[in-house]
Amino acid sequence: IVMLENIVRHMEHGERPMGASFSGSREIGFTIVSMTLSLAAVFIPVLFLGGIVGRLFREFAVTITAAILISGVVSVTLTPMLCSRFLRPPSEQRSAFYRVTEGFFRGMLHGYSRSLRWTLRYRPVTMAISIVLLAATVYLFLKASKGFLPSEDTDQIFAVTEAAQGTSFYDMFRYQQAVAEIARNDPNVEQFMSGCGGMGGGGGIGGPNYGRMFLHLKPRAQRELSADQVMETLRPKFAAVPGMQVYLQNPPTIRIGGQLTKSLYQFTLQGPNIEELYRVAGEIEREMAALPSVRDVTTDLLLKKPQINVEIDRDKAAALRLTASEIEEALYGAYGPRWISTIYAPNNQYRVIMETLPEFQANPDALSMLYVRSANGGVVPLSTAAKMTRNLGPQTINHFGQLPSVTISFNLRQGVSLGDAVDQIQQISDRLLPPTISTSFQGSAQAFQTSFRNLWLLLIVAILVVYIVLGILYESYVHPITILSGLPSAGFGALLTLYLFRVELNIYSFVGLIMLIGIVKKNAIMQIDFALAAERQEGKPPLEAIYQGCLIRFRPIMMTTMAALLGAVPIALGYGAGGEARQPLGLAVVGGLLFSQLVTLYLTPVYYTYLAAAQNWFRKHKEHLLVPAPDAGTGRV
Repeated sequence: IVMLENIVRHMEHGERPMGASFSGSREIGFTIVSMTLSLAAVFIPVLFLGGIVGRLFREFAVTITAAILISGVVSVTLTPMLCSRFLRPPSEQRSAFYRVTEGFFRGMLHGYSRSLRWTLRYRPVTMAISIVLLAATVYLFLKASKGFLPSEDTDQIFAVTEAAQGTSFYDMFRYQQAVAEIARNDPNVEQFMSGCGGMGGGGGIGGPNYGRMFLHLKPRAQRELSADQVMETLRPKFAAVPGMQVYLQNPPTIRIGGQLTKSLYQFTLQGPNIEELYRVAGEIEREMAALPSVRDVTTDLLLKKPQINVEIDRDKAAALRLTASEIEEALYGAYGPRWISTIYAPNNQYRVIMETLPEFQANPDALSMLYVRSANGGVVPLSTAAKMTRNLGPQTINHFGQLPSVTISFNLRQGVSLGDAVDQIQQISDRLLPPTISTSFQGSAQAFQTSFRNLWLLLIVAILVVYIVLGILYESYVHPITILSGLPSAGFGALLTLYLFRVELNIYSFVGLIMLIGIVKKNAIMQIDFALAAERQEGKPPLEAIYQGCLIRFRPIMMTTMAALLGAVPIALGYGAGGEARQPLGLAVVGGLLFSQLVTLYLTPVYYTYLAAAQNWFRKHKEHLLVPAPDAGTGRV
């Protein structure tokens, strides 16, 4: 766009296509090289970024960088050649569409010319606005709701069902059937899988009182509600099932470590003292459940499972010629999967499993009816050699990192960012936990903490890399500062847009901020290149040079900005599969471009005049210091 516009401008001044292509490309070539290299340099830090964020965006950075470099080569080689062959000198006859659009553009240019003169007349006001924008950008970045991976509609919902501790498998099966019936009748569910009992995995969701369901929703085009909205409609229906608690999750597109828990995010406590760990975990769980930002707060600490302790009377067992292993074998034969034989049929074979009848399995008093065969061949009632007592105990004792642990899992309420919830939970743990208990977030919550601890540093490094590249190209310490002066306005526009649309600052919108660093500075590069050329070749003062540069480069600035803006609008609308993930990036780019386009048209010229004056003063001061003082006796130097 920049190369084509400059060649057309020369043709409008009466040059032939071939001559305009030569002179236009020669005039604008360095500008395009500066824009290309500085834009590609923005993504250099992303290539060396570690962790999950680096793994996610390394390919993205490589692709963008390669496309930028190739487009830069095309702009300085193929574009001028095509212009010399296919462009025609402007004719006197113009279409009605051209007259309307050209009249609109000239009106914009006239308004910009008058407002720019006013801005250059009152430059301190513009500088004050720039300082306010910088402070507002820092404030919005610190106060913005931060997240990690946005919730996407993948046509799937995962559910964990939980009954009371000690619930038998047969009761759990009946409860699970009631929950499955609700899912079957929901119009948004296309198919589902349901199961209960014996669920494996960490996080306390293994046992006879747990179940799981995988709901496959209808395609997004065939239902009015998103996956998160479907979950909101299913929660009250599942809550009506007596004796059951159902925890719903929208599975993330990328699952990052962690445990398979009843809720999506995990907060783990560890400590060597089990009693203290369990006591503190209960307090933390109650405090978290009271937070307005989280829901479905649950824990893997299960201490109320009914159990029967069989205590062998060793003296009686020895007198009756019974051993502990024989008693254990009898219990295993009654309640375990004892494989005692195999039936071989002509076409198949069947294993024979011995077990107690279901009505006796559910009755603890049936233990006294068990008989154990002693060494002398007789049978002895179990109640004769052992005493049975009932109490409550833990279902499992979980460990993490070789220490006893308790994992508290939680989901976010609708409209709440992960960063806000993590900060609130961290404040609770800092207030309640003793120094002997250590804590850590797991999975996505842990990746969020790690990534956002380094992302602000990535932003600073990207700006420094661009400054170094521009400093090398312009052989100056001052001009890169002028070019980068519009970045705070772009950041302010992006963060303000995310706030107005209630979208959190996640890794996708952060990539949008990094892209803005490369996109926004192109305006300043085009303005400053023309001003520097006018100063060197025509001897114009900086104020007049930058004024003329802004007016002449106004058209390519508007064209390139509108092209980038309209290209990002479909992404900002968030339509289509995976649109929820792309929308934060699009909103950040659109908002940053809209606001920075308005501000940098006036801010860059003001910075240029101030920094040019400072550079001239420093140069004269340096020359004055280098001139030797005259000899006092002779008056000669």
